[in-house]
Amino acid sequence: MKRWRVDREPSDDVLDEIADLLRAGAVALLPTDTIYGLHALAANGEAVARIRSMKERGDQKPFVIIAASAEQLDQFGVTIPDVLREIWPAPLTAILASDATTIAARVPDLAWLRALLGRTGPLISTSANRSGEPPITTPQMLAQDLFEALDAVLDAGPREGQPSTIVDFTGEEPRIVREGDPGFSQFLRKRLWKAL
Repeated sequence: MKRWRVDREPSDDVLDEIADLLRAGAVALLPTDTIYGLHALAANGEAVARIRSMKERGDQKPFVIIAASAEQLDQFGVTIPDVLREIWPAPLTAILASDATTIAARVPDLAWLRALLGRTGPLISTSANRSGEPPITTPQMLAQDLFEALDAVLDAGPREGQPSTIVDFTGEEPRIVREGDPGFSQFLRKRLWKAL
């Protein structure tokens, strides 16, 4: 397993190493702008299946896709509302209609993570905790069996521990499915319904 510890942001060299590992099929524990999560290249079915197995998660529950920009999500055939393009990057996961189904997508509010996504393309992202357990805010909180199954770990210090707000954009009006940070959720309510 490859491990890095950084105070704030990883260097370009570290981002290049992580990107190489992810493109080769690695599963990595990475911090986001909210919590730590398990990540793999969205286009690598084998790596995605490994995360499903690690999390004991069935096929019926999809993962969030994180991207460097709204434009990077075009490959999934999604329609992204203009208001969402204006709000992202943010701790906001959007449920969007795609050509075949729906996807949950996010553009994280963390510049170095978007730089990594620019190198790799979209990643799947899922919380590193088991169902019913608190969110993982440091790598040390990760269950030992999950930790041992990883290919890479980036420790960038504690995260705030508040998951992203989830908004469903597939209906006639946006609907908040899960509250994240209360201040951001309040801003979001005002911004979304003002845009309608």
